[in-house]
Amino acid sequence: MASSYLDHHLALLTHLRGILVALGEAEQVLDDTHALFLERFDELLVQLPQDPENCQYLGQDLISQVFHRYPQIAHLVPRDLLWFFGGDCLHFMPDEEIEMFQQLDERRYEAEANDEPFDWNQEKQLLALPQDSAKH
Repeated sequence: MASSYLDHHLALLTHLRGILVALGEAEQVLDDTHALFLERFDELLVQLPQDPENCQYLGQDLISQVFHRYPQIAHLVPRDLLWFFGGDCLHFMPDEEIEMFQQLDERRYEAEANDEPFDWNQEKQLLALPQDSAKH
């Protein structure tokens, strides 16, 4: 199950990389370090599956840099990535969102402990429902 959790976040990183590439192709990047930034991003994509724990700081750094370097796409950064990398990335999340992700992680850990399947996206949608809707 841990692998599907990692795969989910790798897919989100790949999606974000596509956005960054499109930004460069549209010539909306003013500095010439964009290509170097993409190289570091690619390093993260390669290293993360091999050593997730040691990639946390690189991930935090790169995601934080996206907000600083490319503020025009900040709203497109998947919120899951902020939670996944944690640390400085949490500064870009409101408290209510952090609470939701904490609950989501608790549900994931409980499912893993009970050897039950866990669908991250489905559970996230359930937690995002208004309290009255969840009772139905």
